[in-house]
Amino acid sequence: MADALPTTPPDAAAAPGRRTIHSAPAPRTFRNPILPGFYPDPSICRVGDDYYLVSSTFEWFPGLPVHHSRDLVNWRLLGHVLDRPEQLPLDGVQPSGGLYAPTIRHADGVFYVVCTLMYGTGPSGNFVVTATDPAGPWSEPHWLGEPDSFDPSLLFDEDGRVWFHATRPVDEDGHTEVWLREFDPATLSLTGPEHVLWHGALDGAVWAEGPHLYRVGDSYHLMVAEGGTELDHAVTVARSRQITGPYEGNPRNPILTHRNLGTAHPIVATGHADLVETAAGEWWAVMLAIRPSGGYLGNLGRETFLAPVTWEEGWPVIAPGAGRVEATGPRPDLPECRWPAEPACDNFEDPELGPEWIQLRTPRERFWNLTERPGHLRLRLRPETVTEHVCPSLIARRQRHAHFAAQTALDFVPAGPNECAGLVLLQNDDFQIRCVVTLGDGGRVLRLVRRAAGADETLAEEPLPEGRVRLAVEAHDQAYAFRYAMPGSPWRPLGGPVDGSVLSTEVAGGFIGACLGMYASSTGADSANVADFDWFEYRGLE
Repeated sequence: MADALPTTPPDAAAAPGRRTIHSAPAPRTFRNPILPGFYPDPSICRVGDDYYLVSSTFEWFPGLPVHHSRDLVNWRLLGHVLDRPEQLPLDGVQPSGGLYAPTIRHADGVFYVVCTLMYGTGPSGNFVVTATDPAGPWSEPHWLGEPDSFDPSLLFDEDGRVWFHATRPVDEDGHTEVWLREFDPATLSLTGPEHVLWHGALDGAVWAEGPHLYRVGDSYHLMVAEGGTELDHAVTVARSRQITGPYEGNPRNPILTHRNLGTAHPIVATGHADLVETAAGEWWAVMLAIRPSGGYLGNLGRETFLAPVTWEEGWPVIAPGAGRVEATGPRPDLPECRWPAEPACDNFEDPELGPEWIQLRTPRERFWNLTERPGHLRLRLRPETVTEHVCPSLIARRQRHAHFAAQTALDFVPAGPNECAGLVLLQNDDFQIRCVVTLGDGGRVLRLVRRAAGADETLAEEPLPEGRVRLAVEAHDQAYAFRYAMPGSPWRPLGGPVDGSVLSTEVAGGFIGACLGMYASSTGADSANVADFDWFEYRGLE
C-alpha cells in the first residue's frame, strides 16, 4: 500500500521516517502582447544583454518609438528615432501614410534604422538613420532612393559586407518581389548590382513583404510576411547557401499563421516577424497580431507579440508544439528585469511632454506649452482641425486596452461657435469621436460628436455653466461611455454609450490603432484663445 501524503507543510522539518514532498516551482510565464496598443511591424536587435525594438508610426509624430528590454518581456520606452521636425516631413500625409516597417540593427558600436516614408509631399522612399545611443540623438535621414520600394532591412554579414533588402510591387494586384543590394555603411548608400531574391512562398502570393535576412550556420534565411496584414497574414521562410540566391522555400510554409483558426480566435492576423538570439542561444520572434474586440478586429490596431523559436532540420519553427501565438507562455530564460511602472496620471509638471505623447503629422510650430501656466498643458487654438490632413492642436496617446478609463480637467471659455476644446478619440480624419466644449445658441455647451465616413453626427449636447469641467470616457470593447462633472458636482452621463466601431480598422480602414487625447481648434479662423488641461489620466481596466 502506498505511503500516505505528508500532512506537514513542505518547509517544515520532516519527522523521522516521514517523507517530505516539495512542490516544483510554478513555471515563469509572460503575457502577450508584450507591447499592447498601436505598435505594429516590430523589429528587434540585441546588443550584449540589452534588446531594442522599433515599430511603425505612420502619420504620427514623433516617429519610430525605441523600446528597451533586458528580458524580452518587460519593456520601457526610451524615446523616438525621428523626434525633430526637420527629420520627418509628414506634412499632408494621408491617413496610414508616413512611416512603414522600420528595421533596427547594430554593428561596431553604431545603431542603424532603415525605414520607408510613404505618400509624403517632400522626400519619400527608403532612408537610413544612425546613432551611437538608441535613446538618441539620431542622425538626419540619408535617403536611399527607390521610391516604389518599402519595408527595408539590413544584414551585417560575417565577412564584413552589409546587405540592404526590401520589397516592391511588380503589378497592381498585390504581387511583389524582394530585392537585394549591397550597402556601404561608410557612405550610407547602396552600391553594386541588384538581385531579385523572392516572390513569396505560396503560388500567387500577395504582399510578400517585411523581409529580413539572417545568417544561421552555413545558410541565409529569408523571412517574409505574406497574405496582407489582416486575417490572411502569415510568416514564410526560404533559405540559400548564397546571399544572392537561389532561395528554396520551406516545405512547411507558412511557418506561422492564424488564418486557419477563424475570426473568433482571440489573436488573429499574426505576421511580420523578426528574429533575435539571446546570449544563451535561445531564439525568439517578435511579430504583429490583432486582438479582436466586440465583434470587430479591434480598436487597438496591430500590437507586438512574442513567441519562442527552435530550429529543426535547418529551418526555424515558431511556437513549437503549439503552432500559434498564445496569450501566455513560458518566459525566456533571462533574468527578470522590471522597469518602474508608468504613472497613470500626467500632471504636466515637467517642462517637456513625456515620450508617450504624440501628435498628428509634423508639428511645424509649437502649439503646446507647459510653462505659461505651470502644472497645465496649454493648447493654442489654431485653424487646423482633426478632420483634415494637417497637424491640429492635438496631444494624444495610444489606446492600449479594450477596457479603459480616461479623464481630464479643462479650463476653456470659447469665444465663438467655431472654437472648441476637449477630448478626442480617433482612428483617422474621417472616423473619430469628439467630446468638446464649444459655444451654442444659448451659451457654453458640451457636445458629443461621432464622425463616420467623413460625416459628423451630434449624439448629445448639454448646457455647461462657467468654470472648470472634468471630462471622462470609459470603454468596454465597442461601448464608449462619456461623462462630465463641474466642481463640487457629481458625474453626469453625456448621452448614452457610443458605438466605438468607428475606431476599428475593420470599419475605418488603414493600418493604425485608435488614439485619444486633448484637442483645441478655432475651425478655420484665427484665434488668440487657449485651452488649459490640468492633468490627464489613463487606466487600463483589464
